[in-house]
Amino acid sequence: MDSYDTNERFDAELQRLEKRLDELVVICRQLQEENNSLKQRQDSLIEERATLLQKNEQVRARVEAMITRLKSMEQTQ
Repeated sequence: MDSYDTNERFDAELQRLEKRLDELVVICRQLQEENNSLKQRQDSLIEERATLLQKNEQVRARVEAMITRLKSMEQTQ
């Protein structure tokens, strides 16, 4: 084996590795974008959940108040 073949194989392997590295960089960027998007979605869902819990508590309090009023109306009759 002469040095030309060795250099040629080395260059080919180096090009293969460079191509793979470029592919990994693209994948890494895509994953970062997806991760950021998922974090934003999670934050949005957390806010929505808090709002729904608050509304649920308000409705529960109103229903309990109506039940209390109905019971007091029954007792006065």
